Amino acid sequence: MGNNYDIILIGLVAVFLILRLRSVLGKRTGNERPPARDPFTPPAPPTATPRLGDAPANQGNDNVVPLPTANAPAPRPSLATSGPGGIRATVMPSAAAGVAAIRAADPSFEPLGFTGGARAAFTAIVEAFAKGDTSTLRPLLDGPTFASFEAAIRGRVERKEKAETTLIGFEASDVSGAEMQGTNASVTVRFVSEQINVLRNAESQIIDGNPNEVQKVIDLWTFRRDTKSSDPNWLLIKTESEG
Repeated sequence: MGNNYDIILIGLVAVFLILRLRSVLGKRTGNERPPARDPFTPPAPPTATPRLGDAPANQGNDNVVPLPTANAPAPRPSLATSGPGGIRATVMPSAAAGVAAIRAADPSFEPLGFTGGARAAFTAIVEAFAKGDTSTLRPLLDGPTFASFEAAIRGRVERKEKAETTLIGFEASDVSGAEMQGTNASVTVRFVSEQINVLRNAESQIIDGNPNEVQKVIDLWTFRRDTKSSDPNWLLIKTESEG
């Protein structure tokens, strides 16, 4: 008889424990982990997070011009401007008649847009010349101008000299001259830029320039293009320094 009481007591304890467990496990507190994702179900694509510098899709760029060539480095934004309006770019009176003649031959020519492409070419050429990068220079220069640049680079290599040029930014890029010669259009741009230029010898000693001095440099660069050609690219044909 005593054994029967023991069995009944154990059964009651078991029922009590089951009821207690159900009362706890059956409640949701809001802190439960979500169920694991089915490993055979692909996850939803992540939502893109906008970043500083991202441009809206399909946004146009009215400043894109076919200079320099497609193989040249992409234009970089200027690091310095002369004021809230940006880099000064004008058609000087000396170039007005020539610009009109070029537009008559090529209605798509837009002089102020051209200066934006000219700045990109200036940046690419100045930096490539300092590095001795003739592969970048070749498609941007006409034959005689490339030969001159190449000779200067070869001379530096023979003397074991190293040029360092840092283009800080542009103050201006004005169209100072323009003309038509047959079907060839020529445009001269007056660049006013800030640069740091240093020349070192084989022992890395400075033999010209100052790495702590920003210089204001004024250059006159002339670009040419055959308006009857299907090639939209302009080539640098002449460089001069003003002052």
